[in-house]
Amino acid sequence: MKVRMSSLILGAALCAMVAGMPSHARAGDETETAELLIALIKAGRAVVSEHQALINDASKGNKGFTDEFVGHEIIEKFKAKTRVDLSRPNGIPQSRLLLTMLESEREVVLEAQPVINKQGVAFKGFIPAVFARKAGQMFHRKTGIKMKLTGANYRFPGNKPDDFEAEVLRMFANPRHPKGQQYAKVTMVDGKSVLRVMEPEYADATCLTCHGGPTGERDITGMKKEGWKEGELAGAISVVMPLR
Repeated sequence: MKVRMSSLILGAALCAMVAGMPSHARAGDETETAELLIALIKAGRAVVSEHQALINDASKGNKGFTDEFVGHEIIEKFKAKTRVDLSRPNGIPQSRLLLTMLESEREVVLEAQPVINKQGVAFKGFIPAVFARKAGQMFHRKTGIKMKLTGANYRFPGNKPDDFEAEVLRMFANPRHPKGQQYAKVTMVDGKSVLRVMEPEYADATCLTCHGGPTGERDITGMKKEGWKEGELAGAISVVMPLR
């Protein structure tokens, strides 16, 4: 199943122009793009979180939580956060990548419709972290840009921090590091120049349902709770963007 979005071709000319620029000249622009991608996947995750009770309502079949509905909600949340309106992408330099991420998020919801709409089953396993992980994987297949949730207390094996991410997570955990401040660096991965951006994430009340206390107790997913407290460092969103 695939969401068709003709507007994905927007921005291709700009990207072709940018491809010819030296990587050091583009790092600032790419950092802004990474920040917008992070904001977009966070918007999608928030939409899933806000509708979790509906998704897990065993009494309802068709819940109306469609890819079209979710796409609209994501656009509105993203616009409120960034002032970038993806319903009118003309003139947005990053439109191609942003619309590809939005497409990926919609496709994840579209593919999950049989699960979301199944009656007689309460917990569906379609939670914000799963949504974000699958959207990131789909986006990576389309663009070559890696996006993942990572942290010291990771649950999904693919979220395990690499050496770079582990070092930055330790920096985020240092009380002297300004809370919420991102970290960006141009470095080499597999012999290629890439921009790496990480944004710290902190536990809020919604996280504590599965990740709070008491430590070791099983949450609704069957995993052991980590004992997080509100406001503590929960992990980070990590972006690895090739510099062409």
